[in-house]
Amino acid sequence: MKKLTKIILSLLMVLSVSACSTSNTDDDTTSEAMFTAGTYACSAKGNNGDVELEVTFSDNAIDSINVTAQAETAGLGDTAIENIIAEILENQTLAVDTVTGATNSSNAVINAVKDCVTQAGGDVEAFSQAVAETEKQEETLEADVVVVGGGGAGLTAAIKAAEEGLNVILVEKTATLGGALGVSGGNQVVSGSSLQEEAGVTNDNVETMVADFKANGANLNVDELITLYAENVGTATDWLNSYVGVAYDMEGGLHVLAEYSVDRELAYEGGGSQAAATMSDFLKNTAATILTETRATKLLTTDGAVTGVYAEGKDANYTINASAVILATGGYGNNDDLLTEEMQNALYYGPASSTGDGIIMATAEDVNAATRLMEYGKRYPNGIEVDEGVAKSTINSNIAAFNEGAAILVNPEGKRVVNEKASNREILTVELEQEGQMLYVLMDAPTFATYKEKLATTGVTAEAVDEYLAANGTSTPIFATADTLEELAAIVNMDPATLTATVDTYNSYVEAGNDADFGRPVEYMNKQINEGPYYLVEQKPRFATTMGGLVVNTSLQVLNTNDEVIPGLYAAGETVGGVMGDDSPSGANNGWAVTSGMLAGESVAANITK
Repeated sequence: MKKLTKIILSLLMVLSVSACSTSNTDDDTTSEAMFTAGTYACSAKGNNGDVELEVTFSDNAIDSINVTAQAETAGLGDTAIENIIAEILENQTLAVDTVTGATNSSNAVINAVKDCVTQAGGDVEAFSQAVAETEKQEETLEADVVVVGGGGAGLTAAIKAAEEGLNVILVEKTATLGGALGVSGGNQVVSGSSLQEEAGVTNDNVETMVADFKANGANLNVDELITLYAENVGTATDWLNSYVGVAYDMEGGLHVLAEYSVDRELAYEGGGSQAAATMSDFLKNTAATILTETRATKLLTTDGAVTGVYAEGKDANYTINASAVILATGGYGNNDDLLTEEMQNALYYGPASSTGDGIIMATAEDVNAATRLMEYGKRYPNGIEVDEGVAKSTINSNIAAFNEGAAILVNPEGKRVVNEKASNREILTVELEQEGQMLYVLMDAPTFATYKEKLATTGVTAEAVDEYLAANGTSTPIFATADTLEELAAIVNMDPATLTATVDTYNSYVEAGNDADFGRPVEYMNKQINEGPYYLVEQKPRFATTMGGLVVNTSLQVLNTNDEVIPGLYAAGETVGGVMGDDSPSGANNGWAVTSGMLAGESVAANITK
């Protein structure tokens, strides 16, 4: 059902047409002209909102396409827009391939230009004819190490390997670098780093971090991997900060989270997209070769050892011979064939590119890599359903709202059912027990203003929020508002008396300085929910990160099903299984990506130079 839904959504997207306007048309055309020359304005729905264009036509060609407004994800959607525009202009056709990982942004440009072709009197069908493809060249490249995947783990692995003096080739199937890191909220575990100490925490240690992670992961964590993580994340953080230049939000400080007995999470300055951009720019200034829009499809092997990869690029295919391969292809959340039925039915909010390519290549018969914990995925309780089966995160907004105090979580009956500052795992457990597996964030107007501002960090634009509010609970995602609690409750079929009583009770707890029902810490109850207008925002389970993956040792070498090292094969980041157990706490996956990437780069360098 989920696959059919995705197909239907893709067809609807291609068929969608938005209202457009025309300006500066030229009536001096001939009967042979393909278009009525002039400039036409159009827009179409992208991933984060409308993409608005101005398209200028001559009699027989599109001369220019200018973006007048867009809110697509930095480093991903905006790059896709540039690439699609360049393809249309170069080939003078709408039959261009969408950019892997940025399908919505790509289709927005195609659909908007299609509208403009219609306005200009052109034949859309004729202008959508594919250009004859030229046969791809086959090229052979040589490297010390091939890094497959350009997300947080792949970038750090490539940077570290280059720093060690190795000849590095990075292969990334999408048009941009950054992966899940680039679209994340941008929080990272920084345990044991100088930054954590600078922020005021000096009593964190390996044992405490391991204990916290095992408690969160149901003790399914692989002991040697979680210990490896705890022992090295501080060094990786300081290296990333001082050597690569990734900045952390020291002004915002360490986050206070229920998952951690010691504060150990920082945000990147500018979020995950800025961290990814900094790392990408750094790598581009090294001697490493970067091949984007190039998908590794097979590991090359000789006598049981991995000796390179075969990759299919946009303009050429590559046989890349190397002494080592680091698989950093991310997770498999967007591949139903690798998910359990339970995970298939959860809202997905991760990158479209997370299809488990590294795991698929490594488990091929001639490589025979082992996997573990493939049935687990990290579910968060704080998602909004922006399309059927597709979520976006509200985690940063929730943290800000609950820190202010004038915000609570209520169920569809209007009852408060959990400590809002509890761990994500605890809140998720309660959420799954509610009708429709749904909760709502209830806020007053000043708190909602903060909430709305923070939504931008997870790709929910102010324009999108305004659109959701205009629907006022009549469509998903539910963003409802009203001047009174009674009116607000009626919008979502909630009992008005129950909701009013819930707010009155919470406000009395704020006044008393004690949450008698759920034990919310008093420092996060410093404001009452005041007079209207009031706001409700839906909360649904979402997932992107998968917990399972390849079996590795502490040198990040991949093991086969006989528990033997596969010579020449390494893995890092989400492609590795077992470090988190069955669930990952906030900031953990970005921290593991950069830590394991750095360690994999070091390990390859040590083994190659032996």
